[in-house]
Amino acid sequence: MNTVERVGELARELGAQRVLVVTDPGIVAAGHAEKVQDLLRKQQLSVSCFDQVRENPDTRCVDECLAVAREFATDTIIGLGGGSSLDTAKGCNFLLTNGGQMKDYRGIGKARLPMLPLIAIPTTGGTGSECQSFALIADEQTHQKMACGDPKAAARVAILDPALTVSQPPRVTACSGIDALAHALETAVTNKRTPLSLLFSREALRLTLAGLPRVLKDPADLEARGWMLLGAALAGTAIENSMLGAAHAAANPLTAHYGIVHGHAVGLMLPHVIRFNAAELSSASAYADAAASSSSSFSSSSSKDQTCAAEFLAQQVERFLDLASLPRSLRDLGIKSDAIPQLASEAAGQWTAQFNPRPVSVKDFQEMYTLTQLG
Repeated sequence: MNTVERVGELARELGAQRVLVVTDPGIVAAGHAEKVQDLLRKQQLSVSCFDQVRENPDTRCVDECLAVAREFATDTIIGLGGGSSLDTAKGCNFLLTNGGQMKDYRGIGKARLPMLPLIAIPTTGGTGSECQSFALIADEQTHQKMACGDPKAAARVAILDPALTVSQPPRVTACSGIDALAHALETAVTNKRTPLSLLFSREALRLTLAGLPRVLKDPADLEARGWMLLGAALAGTAIENSMLGAAHAAANPLTAHYGIVHGHAVGLMLPHVIRFNAAELSSASAYADAAASSSSSFSSSSSKDQTCAAEFLAQQVERFLDLASLPRSLRDLGIKSDAIPQLASEAAGQWTAQFNPRPVSVKDFQEMYTLTQLG
């Protein structure tokens, strides 16, 4: 609790003199942005604020932030808010230090020059972006998300303070929490998972399965808020080592074309992806290991146990969608079946699809979207 109080001290340790706080209007309204700026000023630091981050930030949002950073002669950046604020802060850092456009950094390791120190302060227990070196930025023209990653883009410091997450609206709590759960589940089974990433994935799964129903029931439950914040950070760390899978690949076109909030979009697709993956023995075994690590009810010793475990995990995601009163079908969101071929084609071309534990084709995505369309 109250760990944000150290932000000024930590910024000074990084050599900061001119600090840009990157955040969004909701965080300003909640009073968190002014508090952070006051804490920085108490350490005799010069402070400016870019507070116009938009949900699912695009290249225009990053360019607007960049203009403020350049005019202020920023030497340190603080990302304050949800994943959108942290991604915008990272995107700004890429362009401020290395020049060019965001598309120049799509992929991994494209930054040639050092980047400014970044402090990440998440106000949602969701993306885990504070523990990742990737910025997810949409192209303003095509609306396609670009994953721009480089070890130099990772935050030097992540400040986790559950008190900052209490002010988020219930829908944000739900969507960000489901996103954190999805990260824990997908990283636990990808074809790039490692013994190290599994340690983070399984602890993240344990924390999010325990914490999410509690914060949905009682938004002021600070203990559960802490579990969600830590679980999201650990899942973000797992992503750095194992990447993500088909649920995120299928979610991105839904966000790009229909504006469905990322966490909700992932939650819609994840149960169907789990069932699709579990049809393959090695994937079913991985889900069983994940379930056994978070619940004593499951063992990974038999194929029956493995099938039940995968179904248990799929149903948990569906239960959380229901608890949050989030629609579980594309039909309820106004998406017609004739949109499925384009969605499937775009999903198959998403970067994360290649890390899914079971190879997934355009036809497979069509079938999963069809199941989701029916609900």
